[in-house]
Amino acid sequence: MTWEELEQLPEEIAEQIELWDGRVVWVRRGPAEHQTFSNLLWSGLRRCAREASTHQPEHCWRATTETNVFLRPTGKSDFLTPDFLVHRCLESPYQEVRATDAVLVGEVLSPSNTSSDMEAKKSRYANAGIPWYWEVSLAEEASAIARVRAFGLQAEPGELPAGVHPLWTANYLAIGEWTHADADGIEFDHPFPIHIPWDELEF
Repeated sequence: MTWEELEQLPEEIAEQIELWDGRVVWVRRGPAEHQTFSNLLWSGLRRCAREASTHQPEHCWRATTETNVFLRPTGKSDFLTPDFLVHRCLESPYQEVRATDAVLVGEVLSPSNTSSDMEAKKSRYANAGIPWYWEVSLAEEASAIARVRAFGLQAEPGELPAGVHPLWTANYLAIGEWTHADADGIEFDHPFPIHIPWDELEF
C-alpha cells in the first residue's frame, strides 16, 4: 500500500494502520488505561521539554502523542506510530516527523501486545537511528504503571566471534528502570533533564 492509498481510507480505519515497507500492519488499540498512561507520560515529557527549552534556548523540543514517525529520510511507505515521543522542533507547522527529528519514542505495553511484535517494532526504531526508546509496563491487577524502562541506542555491535553477525544492525540496551519503589519518580538526563514524579502518572 502507498501513502496516497492510505489517505483515501476513512480516518477511523487509517488511524489503525502502520506501514512497514509498504505492508499494512493493523494496530490494535489497548484498553482505556493504555491511552490514559500514554497521555500522562506525554504530559510529563512535555513539561520537561518546555523547561529544558527555557534553560537552553539553543535547543527546541516538542513532546507529542500518537504521531506518525517516518523511518526513512524521504517517502512515506515506512512509518510507526509510537504512543508518545519527543522530537526536535520542526521548521514549519504541519511537517511530517522523520526518524532524524525524533530523539525519544515510547510504547505503553498492553495485554494485546505480543513480545514478538514489540521486539520487531523496537528493532525498527533502532535501525532508524532514534537515540532513546522507553517501554512502559502496566500493572496486571490495578490501573497503574508497574515499570518504566529506558533504552539507549547501540549502533555498533559488541565483539563477536569470527563469522557471527548480529541479526539487527542496531539495537537498544536497557540503561534505566523505575518502579514505585523509586520514591523520586522517573529521573533521567537524556535527551534533556527529565523528572516525572509518580503522582503525575496516577490514573
